[in-house]
Amino acid sequence: MGLFARAIEEAGVPTITLSSALDITSLVKPPRTVFVNFPLGHQAGRPFDPEGQTRIILDALHLLETATTPGTLAQLQYKWDENDPLDSWEDEEMLHPSVA
Repeated sequence: MGLFARAIEEAGVPTITLSSALDITSLVKPPRTVFVNFPLGHQAGRPFDPEGQTRIILDALHLLETATTPGTLAQLQYKWDENDPLDSWEDEEMLHPSVA
């Protein structure tokens, strides 16, 4: 992720990445990243939720416009399930990881 983004940036094209793996993204340090605390593979939002997906993408594009520091990592405060303030999906995922 970071290597490809940096190569594209070197060619003069600004990039933004979406991440749901904060620890890995923090190590790789792509030029600009939006972190969403959602299950892996769902960085752009919940399936069949075009409104939520649009909000995430617009937030990412806003960071692309406003980030001035290399390696900027913005954490979006969206919840996978608004009725679950503890993000218990994380515990379930550890017990039964998604099949990629």
